[in-house]
Amino acid sequence: TTFIKDNFKQKAMHLDHDEEDYNLSLSKFESMLKTNKVFFFDSEEFEEIILHYLDIGKANLAKKALKLGLDQHPKSTGLKLVQVEMLVYDDKLDQAEKLLNELYAIEPTNEEIFIQKANIYSKRDQHEKAVEYQNIALKYTEDFADVYNLIGMEYLFMDNLEQAKQSFIKCLEEDIEDQSALYNVVYCYEFLDQNLEAIEYLKTYIERNPYSEIAWHQSGRLYYGLKDYENAVRAFEFSTYIDDEFIGAYMEMGKAQERLKKYDEAIESYQRTIELDDPTSYALLRIGKCYEKLGNKVEALKYFNKTVHEDPLLDKGWIAITDFYVRQKNFQKALYYVNKALAIDDQNRLYWKRFGTINKAMGNFEEAEFGYRKAVEFGDYQLDTWLFWVDMMHQMGEYNNAILTLIQSAEYFPEEAEIEYRLAGLHLLLNETEKGNFHLSNGLRLNAKHQTLLQEMFPTVWERPSVQEYIAKHSKPE
Repeated sequence: TTFIKDNFKQKAMHLDHDEEDYNLSLSKFESMLKTNKVFFFDSEEFEEIILHYLDIGKANLAKKALKLGLDQHPKSTGLKLVQVEMLVYDDKLDQAEKLLNELYAIEPTNEEIFIQKANIYSKRDQHEKAVEYQNIALKYTEDFADVYNLIGMEYLFMDNLEQAKQSFIKCLEEDIEDQSALYNVVYCYEFLDQNLEAIEYLKTYIERNPYSEIAWHQSGRLYYGLKDYENAVRAFEFSTYIDDEFIGAYMEMGKAQERLKKYDEAIESYQRTIELDDPTSYALLRIGKCYEKLGNKVEALKYFNKTVHEDPLLDKGWIAITDFYVRQKNFQKALYYVNKALAIDDQNRLYWKRFGTINKAMGNFEEAEFGYRKAVEFGDYQLDTWLFWVDMMHQMGEYNNAILTLIQSAEYFPEEAEIEYRLAGLHLLLNETEKGNFHLSNGLRLNAKHQTLLQEMFPTVWERPSVQEYIAKHSKPE
């Protein structure tokens, strides 16, 4: 144990010295800029200083450092390659290529030259040419993982997902800890609709790297997509054993547990995400839904209220509270909350539809008609919304408006029996027999069983002998 501690201390001291040297170089360089004195740095120090400034977005300071570096080390290939990178960054591709050709004449086996050549071709959208140069870089590099990763990215640009997948797999064979490559492999499998193959690949990956929380998490996601919720929960659990602060894994595990109707366990998973970070409206909403499923109405309502307090713009939160009260048949309370939601967002079609439905249940037909009208106006073209809207007009005696609205809805739902029977009933109410019979025959042709709709909604029309005769005549076998 003492040996390990001492060894760790020595490593830590070494890292501290590196950090100190780096900070010293940086402060020495910055003091040189302020005083106009010229200090000497070796070429690697300059490279580190330039990359530091590029990382923090100070391109001008990076360019100053590069100029001073090249003044002191005019033959440094490393600095010239940094210069190429900066030229590419500034879209000065021809200049960058010219400099690379000069460097190639001096160092024809420097893999970085081929990687930068590939970078230039990639910028020009010549991705196949970029891959050619990356494959040459593979002959000279010691960092195969990095080059395979770059090749994978080029294939992604070309929408060649199969080749991209193979490149990322090779990258992971070289460097099993490369997380971005792991995400990219799974992305390729999913894009190619190869979810089962992705699970098999991750199984072999986990055999090699069993403590990869990302691999377990991705497996869980894939199982969830295949509706294998038991295995999804198991995979997410392993992910959280490895990293007990992995919020995404707890969230996904909660979703899978809900699917398995394990609501108490799902609540625990969602609660864990709230313990680890600020509460999200999504987690609060799901906890409320779970409590509602468990029949704990008090806790359900508490969490629905927390949801809208946390994110007043999340429509699902307001809808959850409104629907909760609708299910309790407490329409007054439901109306209160849907009005609060509309005060925040009066262009939300989901709110307007509920506004219509609640008012309909309360017998407020004018308000209900207004709600359904606004829902359609803001993009709700579902058949039931059109029909609810029309039925309100019918209740209010606005037959002509109802007919116009049904004709409009038929553009979205041609050959729909429910529309045809309503048109028949309304036209016959207005004694427009020819039009009424036309739509009645359409309704009977599309769905004869639905003729009861005429009986329910238009009883006076249904009872007319002429209508009964027309139905009987149409129903007779030819």
